[in-house]
Amino acid sequence: MKKDIELPEVENVGVAVIKELNDLGKEEYNVYLLNTGEIKLETVLVSSKGYGENKSTGEIIKSSVLRHALNDLEPKSFVKIEPIIEELFGLTNEYWVSYFIDDQMYDKKFIFLAESITDKNMIKIPLINKKGVLIN
Repeated sequence: MKKDIELPEVENVGVAVIKELNDLGKEEYNVYLLNTGEIKLETVLVSSKGYGENKSTGEIIKSSVLRHALNDLEPKSFVKIEPIIEELFGLTNEYWVSYFIDDQMYDKKFIFLAESITDKNMIKIPLINKKGVLIN
């Protein structure tokens, strides 16, 4: 059954972790979904989770799974998914994004590998014009 479901390739969509200043002037990190294409994404759903291993004890670590219904995302726009704390940067952080275009479902996992969310990996993120790490 699953092999019979055809999912087209996801294009012009990305997930970014952005370093920002909050209202109190303190640094914080937020995760955004970007639609860099020319077509509206409809009924956007995102689930997020972190997982990894404690290197000193070998203990498996898992964060809570969070689910977000983001409704529609217009072309050339972005939306904040959730904040993320620095303590999770040592884990692999996965964002599973699903949406529709013209009644066709699109689906993709965006994965930030453990220790990949660092200042040295930050670039200027399109549309948002702030520094961050982008997976697309």
